[in-house]
Amino acid sequence: MALPPQLKAIQHHLRTAQEHEKRDPVVAYYCRLYAMQTGMKLDSKTPECRKFLVKLMDQLETMKKELSDNESVTQEIVGNAHIENYALKMFLYADNEDRSQRFHKNMIKSFYTSSLLFDVLSVFGELSDENIQHRKYAKWKAAYIHNCLKNGETPQPGPIGMEGEAYDDEFGAEGGGPSQEPYNPPQSQPSFHGHPSNQPPASNFSNIQIPPGSHAPANTPAEIPHPEAQPVKPVPVPRSMPVVDPSLLNNTQEGDVRLTPEDFTRAQKYCKYAGSALQYEDVGTAIQNLQKALKLLTTGKE
Repeated sequence: MALPPQLKAIQHHLRTAQEHEKRDPVVAYYCRLYAMQTGMKLDSKTPECRKFLVKLMDQLETMKKELSDNESVTQEIVGNAHIENYALKMFLYADNEDRSQRFHKNMIKSFYTSSLLFDVLSVFGELSDENIQHRKYAKWKAAYIHNCLKNGETPQPGPIGMEGEAYDDEFGAEGGGPSQEPYNPPQSQPSFHGHPSNQPPASNFSNIQIPPGSHAPANTPAEIPHPEAQPVKPVPVPRSMPVVDPSLLNNTQEGDVRLTPEDFTRAQKYCKYAGSALQYEDVGTAIQNLQKALKLLTTGKE
């Protein structure tokens, strides 16, 4: 069934769902859930939109039954961690390619698809400031590198401030208008350290053709790349290993610590994040989250 023009803003999220149907059904499920929720806000009244959204709901119900034994679908915390880790792996792969000055269409795909998955995270609640910045940066990078390659120019790696072009984000759910906010790299991402964070150029998204290809995390086998692309084998992103806080070792709960139900929920969330990180062999993130959970349980503070 063709996508009604009123719902154009969700077309790339639906395409991402289709691309992940077999590779990662959990990603496909949440992309469609985001598309359905966003589509309802865009237009749920005109007959063609209503018909499309009802069909999408039916598809989601079918997927939910098929994935009924998958914790990432049955437990929101686990699903949140799954999508966030997947988006960050794609982002870090593309960022690593960018900073290594390996510019190709597959890394454009990775940047842009990661930005779509940061959109999808909104089904779990408001995005963190860090993920909002990641989403903005990934969309800008996809457009900027695409335009450079199209014009025969060599892109500058990293968040280098440049004069902006007209901003026309046809791909995003939000409208255009020039982007004036500076990009401030989150300090929790080691790959950004030591790089300037001036205002990025606002770029024109309307002509980007996203090719099929390496939009997967660095440790996931990529699809056959676009023939025009010159793919580089994904390189795992080096991560600095956090130092384990000695005070947390052999620690027991302090005397009069009273944990609230919210504390238990947060501790559970950290443990789920750690478990999800280990699925990607991301030891550093796992340790960070386990330390947060341990500190919260022993001191009642984060």
